[in-house]
Amino acid sequence: MKVLILGGDGYLGWPTAMAFSRKGHDVLVVDNYLRRNICRDLDVEPLFSVPNLLGRIRLWEEKTGEKIGARIGDCCSYGFLTQLFKEFKPEAVIHYAEQPSAPYSMLNHHAAMLTLSNNLLSTLNIIWAVHENVPDCHIIKLGTMGEYGTPGIDIEEGWIDIEHKGRKDRFLFPRQASSLYHTTKIQDTDLLWFYVRTWGLRVTDLMQGPVYGLSTDETEIDSGLATFFNYDELFGTVINRFIVQAVAGYPLTVYGKGGQTRGYLNIRDTIACVELAMLNPAGEGELRIFNQITETFTVNELAEMIKRVGNERGHRVEIKSIENPRVELEDHYYNPAYTGLKELGLKPHLLTAEVLHDMFERVELHADKIQMHKIFRGVKW
Repeated sequence: MKVLILGGDGYLGWPTAMAFSRKGHDVLVVDNYLRRNICRDLDVEPLFSVPNLLGRIRLWEEKTGEKIGARIGDCCSYGFLTQLFKEFKPEAVIHYAEQPSAPYSMLNHHAAMLTLSNNLLSTLNIIWAVHENVPDCHIIKLGTMGEYGTPGIDIEEGWIDIEHKGRKDRFLFPRQASSLYHTTKIQDTDLLWFYVRTWGLRVTDLMQGPVYGLSTDETEIDSGLATFFNYDELFGTVINRFIVQAVAGYPLTVYGKGGQTRGYLNIRDTIACVELAMLNPAGEGELRIFNQITETFTVNELAEMIKRVGNERGHRVEIKSIENPRVELEDHYYNPAYTGLKELGLKPHLLTAEVLHDMFERVELHADKIQMHKIFRGVKW
C-alpha cells in the first residue's frame, strides 16, 4: 500500500515507518522535528541521541536495501500538506503528527497554545487534504484512552447505546479529558466524526493507552535505527520512566495513592494495531473506534513489578509516594472494553518479568547518560 506517516520521526512514527517499509509498503514520512525541538529547548532530551530523520533513512537503506521517502515540513501548513497528498496519493494516512504530552500541554500558556493549535490544525488540514485530493484514503488517527477519563461505568469501545424516555440511539461514548492534550484529542474525534458524516470519509480512531518499550525487530538491526526513549516527566511514559529511575537509584515517583488505573501496551503492539487497522480499512462514511490497549495496571502495581525486577538485577529500588501534582482520581473504577483489535488478529506482547528484564538491560547500557535533573519537573495542574 501507499502509506503516508505524519510524525514519522517520533517515538511511534519511526518504528512504524521501518516496519511497514520492511513489509513492502511504499512509505513516505513527514516531520517538522517539533518534539526534538521542544525536548532540546526544555533540556529533556532522550536517554540516547539518534540521527535526524534523513540520516535514519539513509542508514535504513544501507542496512536493508529498502527505501523510505521523507519530507521535512509542517502539517499545520495546508499548502505543504495538500501538495504532498496531491503528489503521493496515499491509500492510508497515519496521523502521529501531534504534540503528544499531557504534562507539556499544562506547562504554561505557550505550551498550551502550541498544543491546541498544532493538534487541531494538523487534524483539520489532513481532513481537507484527503477530501480534496484522495477522498478514498483511509485516515488512521492515534487517539488516547485518556479521552474517556475514569467514569464510574464500563468504558465501551468508542460507542454507547442509550435508552432515554423510551427511545434508543447510539452515541460516541461520553468523554472527560484530564489535560489540555487529552482535550485536543477529544476535539480531533469530534472533527473527524463531523466530516465523516458530512463527506463520507473513512476513519479509524485508535484510542491508545500509554506505550512502553524501546525495541522492535527493526530497531535491533542497528543502534542508529533506535527510536526516542524519553525518561523525563514531560515526554517519558510511566513504565519507561520508572525503569530509568530504578537504574539511576532515583525513587519511583508514585503520585498520591497510586491507585490510578490505565490500559497499557508494548510498542510492538502499537505497530501491529496500526497495521491491522490499515489492512482492514473502515468503510465509506464510517468512524471506527478501537481501544488500543492489551492490559490494565494501577501505578502501584507497575511500581511493585519494576521494583521486584530491579532488585533482582542488583539495583536498590525504592518506591516513594509524593503529593499528586495532577487533578485526577487516585482510586477509581476502570473497566474498558478492548476486543476489536484482537478480533482482527492482534496477538499481544504482555508485560512480563522477561520483558522488564530486557528493558532494564537496554537502559543499563546507557546508565552513564542518565541526567537526574531531567527526571522530575513538578508540573502541576
